[in-house]
Amino acid sequence: MVVNLNHVIDQVVKDKSVDRSVLVEALESAVLSAANKKYRNTRDLEAHYNDEHGEVELFEFVTVVDEVQDSYKEIDIAEAQEVDPDVVCGDSLGMKMDSGSFSRIAAQTAKQVIIQKVREAEREGIYNEFKNRVGELVNGIVRRYERGDLIVDLGRAEALLPHREQVPRENYRQSDRVRAYISEVKISPKGPQIILSRTHPSLVIELFKTEVPEIAEGIVEIVACSREPGSRAKIAVVSHDPDVDPVGACVGMRGSRVQNVVSELRGEKIDIIHWSPDMARFACAALAPADVSRVYVDNEEQAMEIIVPDDQLSLAIGKKGQNVRLAARLIGWKIDIKSESRAAEIEQEEHSAQAENDESSESEEIAAVVTDDNGGENDAGVESSDKDLAVDETIVTEEQE
Repeated sequence: MVVNLNHVIDQVVKDKSVDRSVLVEALESAVLSAANKKYRNTRDLEAHYNDEHGEVELFEFVTVVDEVQDSYKEIDIAEAQEVDPDVVCGDSLGMKMDSGSFSRIAAQTAKQVIIQKVREAEREGIYNEFKNRVGELVNGIVRRYERGDLIVDLGRAEALLPHREQVPRENYRQSDRVRAYISEVKISPKGPQIILSRTHPSLVIELFKTEVPEIAEGIVEIVACSREPGSRAKIAVVSHDPDVDPVGACVGMRGSRVQNVVSELRGEKIDIIHWSPDMARFACAALAPADVSRVYVDNEEQAMEIIVPDDQLSLAIGKKGQNVRLAARLIGWKIDIKSESRAAEIEQEEHSAQAENDESSESEEIAAVVTDDNGGENDAGVESSDKDLAVDETIVTEEQE
């Protein structure tokens, strides 16, 4: 401890990027811990770092009394006045101790405390640095695989690229460079854990920000993005400057800008479309390259029924429904696609069903009217017959008498 520690502290602060005050506090705590261990916590001790001399000074505090009962925590007034002539009974007197007289075990304890404090400060520094970088792109070097997860070296820290966040057809080897999106930073028992992603839709947005200056400057904005990692993606763009074409800005000269993004995504296809506040127009653009004949919008259910020509149906749906699925994710509405012939058949069936319902309703009304009329005549006929029968019976009875 006699060595000037200022140089050591400065070097550790530079290498570990630890705050100087944290390291000084760690040194004071380490020396105090070692001293308490040596003296078995029988004395009232304090440690303070002397920045001028570059050492940790240890002080023992005792109470000035007339008669000493506890030699570890009390001192006779006559002896105390030899150190400080102005002390009186009841004062607390601090006396500097030789901090360099610790045993080897005490020094080892001090070293362990310092290492622990530095490690905690380093972890906290890493967490504070990366928690504000969620949503950014980072470049790293592949170090190893752990149960399918990829460990990526970011320089100051190691990040985790989980298997679920990896594109299925992308393979990496040790020392390969990888570019990924920081999706989450969380605290774990082993320190801060940085979660990367290669499948997040925002990865496409951030890549375009690095390639397209108009997006970085805010002139062009990517409003929405939908993606099936490794296969295809769609982005909707809008320009806040009428003189700037958002699609052309993203494509670049001879497609150079979009090709750079495609190369970074290992050949993933990207559709760039104009965003529109009109949901019907937006849906038509999202289904490109297919042509659309008619659109029926249900605002309450946030659903659309889209009619396309017969020869455009497979193009609108896409391979295994990919095109319509990405379009629905892009606009955030439900989409139901029908061909013109199928729509005409459904419309004809509805008309036929309606006509049948109308005819059956008319028939029921006519039958009801006829039933009412016939019912009245029959009742009258029955009554008259009953009367005639009664009269005939009376005549026959009289004749027999």
